[in-house]
Amino acid sequence: MRIRTIIPALAVLTALAAAVFTNSCSPAAGVAGVQASHLDSLPDDNFNFIVANDLGRNGYYDQKVIAEEMGHLAENIDIEFVAAAGDVHHFEGVASVDDPLWMTNYELIYSHPELMIDWFPVMGNHEYRGNTQAVLDYDGVSRRWNMPDRYYSKTVDLDNDATLRLLFIDTTPLIDKYHKEAEESYRDVASQDIDRQLQWIDSTLNASAATWTVVIGHHPIYAQTPKDDIEREDMQRRVDPILRKHGVDMYVAGHIHNFQHIKPEGSDVDYVVNSSGSLSREVSPTDGTVFCSSEPGFSVVSASDKKLTLYMLDKHGNILHTVTRTK
Repeated sequence: MRIRTIIPALAVLTALAAAVFTNSCSPAAGVAGVQASHLDSLPDDNFNFIVANDLGRNGYYDQKVIAEEMGHLAENIDIEFVAAAGDVHHFEGVASVDDPLWMTNYELIYSHPELMIDWFPVMGNHEYRGNTQAVLDYDGVSRRWNMPDRYYSKTVDLDNDATLRLLFIDTTPLIDKYHKEAEESYRDVASQDIDRQLQWIDSTLNASAATWTVVIGHHPIYAQTPKDDIEREDMQRRVDPILRKHGVDMYVAGHIHNFQHIKPEGSDVDYVVNSSGSLSREVSPTDGTVFCSSEPGFSVVSASDKKLTLYMLDKHGNILHTVTRTK
C-alpha cells in the first residue's frame, strides 16, 4: 500500500516540477489567466519603428495575419520604418531582382497602405543561400527597400538634442560554419571579410555619441535554441566584446523563431530575439532569460530622449513583454 501511494505522489511532484519549468517562459497574452494588453498608442513625440524577421513563407502560416496586424498598428501609431532583421526570403533566398519570391514573400504580403514606408533590411542565412547581390540590388527596384550595403548605420534625431544610432550588421559571414559550407550552400559568404566588418562596427560605435544605440543583426548572441552552439559562440567571441566595450543598449536579432529577452551576468546590454513573422518555434529558459515566448509576431521600438522601449507583440498586437531602458 505504501508503494502505491508513493508512486502517484512522485508522479504529481514530477508533473508539478515540469509545469514550473515550462511556465517559466511567460505565457502569451490572451491565453487562460493572462490579461491581454493591446498596443494602441505611444507618445506623440516618440520615434517608433517595427522590427520583423523570418518572414518568407509566401503568406502561409501566420505571415499574412501578422503583416495585416503590422499595418493596422501603423494606422494608430506613427511608424517611421520597418527594420527587417533577416530571412525575408526563406529556404534558397532569391535568384535575381526579378525572382517571383519578391512578390509572393514581400510585396503582395506587406501590401497594407501604412507599410508603404522605408524598410531597412539585413541579410539572414537564407538570403546567403541565394543571390545576395540581388538582395542589395533590389534597393534600385523597390521604393521602400533601402539597403545601401551589407552592413550600414543610421542616426535618428530625437527631442532635446537626443539621438538614436542604429547599426545594421551582416552576421552570417561572422560565423565560421557558413564559411565551411560556402562552396556547397552559402557561396557568397566566402568573399566577405570578417575583420573588415568587425573593424567597421568598432569604429562606428567609437565615433558615436548617441543617446541610444541599437544594433540589429540576424543571428543572436545569446539564445536558447537547438541550433548549433558555434553560432552563438562565434557571435559572443567576435561581436559581443565590441558591444559591451561601447555601451550598446540593445542587440536585436531573429533566426530562432521565438521571443527571448536575455540579460547574461556581467553585461549591461539587453539581448533581444525577435520572433518569426510567420512560423514560430518552441522555446524554454536559458541562463539569463528574463522572458521568452513561442508566439509568432513582431516588435516595436519606441525612443524618446529619456526612454528606449521595445515591445514584443503577438500576431494580434498584444503586448507580451517590454524591454525598457531609461536615462
